[in-house]
Amino acid sequence: MSTFLQLHLLTSYPPACLNRDDLNRPKSAIMGGVPRLRISSQSLKRAWRASEQFEDALTGHLGTRTKRRGVKIFEKLAAAGIREKEAKEWAQAIAGRFGKLKAKKENEPRNDLEIEQLAHFSPEEEVAIDALADVLISEGRAPTEPELALLRKQHTAADIALFGRMLADNPAFNTEAACQVAHAITVHRAAVEDDFFTAVDDLNNHEEDAGSAHMGEQGFGAGLFYQYVCIDCDRLHENLGGDAGLASRTIQALIEAAATVAPTGKQNSFASRACAYYVLAEKGSRQPRSLSLAFMKPVREGDMLDSAVNVLTSMRNNLDKVYFQSKPLASRSINAIAGEGDFTALKTWAAQVGDDA
Repeated sequence: MSTFLQLHLLTSYPPACLNRDDLNRPKSAIMGGVPRLRISSQSLKRAWRASEQFEDALTGHLGTRTKRRGVKIFEKLAAAGIREKEAKEWAQAIAGRFGKLKAKKENEPRNDLEIEQLAHFSPEEEVAIDALADVLISEGRAPTEPELALLRKQHTAADIALFGRMLADNPAFNTEAACQVAHAITVHRAAVEDDFFTAVDDLNNHEEDAGSAHMGEQGFGAGLFYQYVCIDCDRLHENLGGDAGLASRTIQALIEAAATVAPTGKQNSFASRACAYYVLAEKGSRQPRSLSLAFMKPVREGDMLDSAVNVLTSMRNNLDKVYFQSKPLASRSINAIAGEGDFTALKTWAAQVGDDA
């Protein structure tokens, strides 16, 4: 059975609007019969894979998710002197291998260079595309069918290995995600509030025009969030072609990002940056489970930080008691409020797949 690494994080955010809905208000959910604030897994994964933590640890092993690869190919061919008609046809032939091309629009001449859905390109695929474009430029000809076999089943893109990719038109090149990310949710009842604000024109004659030049409203919320992440370590190794060193760096980068990186929504307005004050990492071959059940009953007022840790720990112990005869998974934790634990040591231990010590 696979080895699973499970992460449980508690992070407190001050007033913020990290992840907005279509009404420009923080996302929310009903849990335990009461309203909670929510941060979607999609926004979390995007923030993590675009973070400096990922870039620093995984340079050269990150993919690019885009619809516009065909546009970039066309621009490279055209800049090298290939006639526009040929450059467009060749770029379409290449881009079309990664998804269905958009329909042509008269008012958007490059629209049909884009694919309809986002595709995640691995570094190996990007290198192959650039190399093919260089050959076409030097030889002044269209790509051949064998040359258009640009998709790679095996690659070293850590973000694709973690979060997967789906190519509807080429399912043989899909990657099954090794990492599952839950929506983060507040451990307590939380309400979305509204901030009414105004802006003053600096050049106003204040004696004659004392009013505001702009008025607006922004939804926000504050709360203590529980976050759950599960990594299938064996699948991650498989997705990365058995590269144990890269898999280890990927796991450590993910843990650091999950604990220290939040979506960037409205950061300039709220400066709502925070680190997880509590992180629990569990490792073993048992069936994974979230500990969100601990917060079905909302944490009440009082010492909420300690209470959240206590109910989380109690739920873990009780589940272990009734299902596994009080035999817990191997684990490491940090608690910044109590000044306990070593985050670097936790990351190092978590990345040692198969070591349950």
